[in-house]
Amino acid sequence: MRRRTNGGRHAQSRDPRGHWLLLMLVLPLVFGALLFEGWTAHEVDAAKTRSDCTTPVPSAVDKGGPVVRLDGGKVKSAGMPRRNVALTYDGGPDPVWTPRLLDLLRKHHAHATFFVQGAKAAQYPDLVRRIKAEGHEIGSNTYTGAVMGAASPVRAQLELALTQKALAGTAGIHTDLLRLPQTTAVDTMCGPEWKAAQKAAADGYTLVAADRWFRKPSQGVVRQFSHNDVAYHDTEKLLNNRKVDKFTTVTFGAGLPPADTPAPAPERWLGTALVWIKALGYAFVQGMTWVLGIAGALGVLRLASLVFFARAHVRRLERFRPGSPWLREITDPVTVLVPAYNEAAGIESTVRSLLASTHPQLQIIVIDDGSTDDTADIATWIDDPRVEVIRQPNSGKAAALNTGLAHARCDIVVMVDADTVFEPDAIYRLIQPLAHPAVGAVSGNTKVGNRRRLLGRWQHLEYVFGFNLDRRMFEVLECMPTVPGAIGAFRRDALMGVGGVSEDTLAEDTDLTMALWQAGWRVVYEETAIAWTEVPTSLSQLWRQRYRWCYGTLQAMWKHRRAVIEVGPAGRFGRRGLSYLTLFQVALPLLAPIVDVFALYGALFRGPVLSAGVWVGFLALQLACAGYALRLDGEPVRTLWAMPLQLFVYRQLMYLVVIQSVVAFLLGTRLKWQRMHRSGTAAQHIGQPELGQPVAYESLPSR
Repeated sequence: MRRRTNGGRHAQSRDPRGHWLLLMLVLPLVFGALLFEGWTAHEVDAAKTRSDCTTPVPSAVDKGGPVVRLDGGKVKSAGMPRRNVALTYDGGPDPVWTPRLLDLLRKHHAHATFFVQGAKAAQYPDLVRRIKAEGHEIGSNTYTGAVMGAASPVRAQLELALTQKALAGTAGIHTDLLRLPQTTAVDTMCGPEWKAAQKAAADGYTLVAADRWFRKPSQGVVRQFSHNDVAYHDTEKLLNNRKVDKFTTVTFGAGLPPADTPAPAPERWLGTALVWIKALGYAFVQGMTWVLGIAGALGVLRLASLVFFARAHVRRLERFRPGSPWLREITDPVTVLVPAYNEAAGIESTVRSLLASTHPQLQIIVIDDGSTDDTADIATWIDDPRVEVIRQPNSGKAAALNTGLAHARCDIVVMVDADTVFEPDAIYRLIQPLAHPAVGAVSGNTKVGNRRRLLGRWQHLEYVFGFNLDRRMFEVLECMPTVPGAIGAFRRDALMGVGGVSEDTLAEDTDLTMALWQAGWRVVYEETAIAWTEVPTSLSQLWRQRYRWCYGTLQAMWKHRRAVIEVGPAGRFGRRGLSYLTLFQVALPLLAPIVDVFALYGALFRGPVLSAGVWVGFLALQLACAGYALRLDGEPVRTLWAMPLQLFVYRQLMYLVVIQSVVAFLLGTRLKWQRMHRSGTAAQHIGQPELGQPVAYESLPSR
């Protein structure tokens, strides 16, 4: 594995930490805004329909006017004088009909009373300001229009308090008028609603109902409307009624003091904060609704594409198999390069699995990159003339590969990791696609050996469902972005033509593959060339490995970005491969944490059944695609039981890796190779032989 000293090319500087603090601040803020938006917009803890009345309103209320006050428990009622009409509008402001109603009222020089909902006032503050500026009166219709008689005490109190904050933040006022939602005439304030009315009156509110429908405007009435086309036309008809002398506000007509009073400065500040929180929550919900839809569509499209191209790959395999009429069988000698740093636990298994290959003409070069353990000695003790050991000071994996390349005597070069164990026919199968003169490199099929624990099973699913299924698609589209360091075959002249293995990035395998595309070579995938690798056994090791992979891939993508505008194989790779990586491995993972937060929002406030149905449906689609991938790779489908659990922990870790990598890349942070602790368990799944004995395998079917 790569190591650098402090003065090396990839010496590590301190990772940026500010973005994690920013993320920890932003996500709670966003989730808080979503909670508030969900609580208010979806009326959590509030009944949407009122229950039947069990007791009527007091007789003094029932026989009195529509404007009701309680003074020491004594009911005081008032109504409109003759030929006076108080036009009242509930539930707004509405972005469509409120401006039309205001224009109509201004045209007739009339004033009205608008009972607004606090949530809508915070959403449309300009309309609230216009209502006040044009001389109309503003009352409260609660924050969400919840049925106050059925709401919990906490909810009922917040309905009134939040509306006052919203009015303070939008119009700078406090109102004493209240219309209980879903009430009309005074007799509808019965049962639980009357109890809610008494509590509100005790807090200083004047309750406003409406006159019964049969009372004529010439007698003086309070008329109740919503914000819609019916209200507009009925208002227009009333405004043209010659039997009405004046259209006035509720308080003016009832002879009461004005309801609107200036709000104190602290309340205006809190109201402004409420407006901003409401705007943030609403904007986030609307934006993420689109993002979630697009992301879901892209996710489904990706899964469908993977299956489609995998099937296409299976159908075209016979054209590239040994024995095909136009492809010769490759039996040329092969040089195998094994760079190693502190790989004492697994180097012997790796080398002996190579020596057991059915392709006998091998030159195996182990390049010890300054190991501090017995890696070089163990490799030297393997008594076989095909094995050469080169020792060099610690210089990094790319330098070790270039050292081995300088000592290679064969035209075909296979690069492998020192923690990987090979099937006996892996080398033979891996080099067969090189019979095509346009192919410059071949990716093998890497499988997880130590998959007995849950973390290993998750990575096993990722290798089969993610990496290997992706490679099938990449081959069909001719845009393979990476020949993995664990198992890959190359033409030696192709490697020399691109200057060997570059040290510019941490993902030297991805960088090399992209360089080959830009040089005009094709890169293909040979799924029957199987190698077993050891994967991280702890989350910290997995983080370090994937952080390096992702960061190095970003470096390679940026380095080879000009491939997008080139022609031929390089252009196909750039426009297909780089676009795919940018969209599905960078952009979508960056949005994923917010999408997960929004998914939780949907489960809480938009119906758990619907959210669970969407989640289960997408999971079922993933399971079906993963099952197909396992079948293609000859793996048992029973491993799928671990996949649902993967979505709750493993996926989030990968998202955070992408975020960390992108931030580090944008800030120009340099990283070094992080060596993973090895335990020599690459062949755990197929049985680990004793050291010093030949490696024997029972090959698993590849399809």
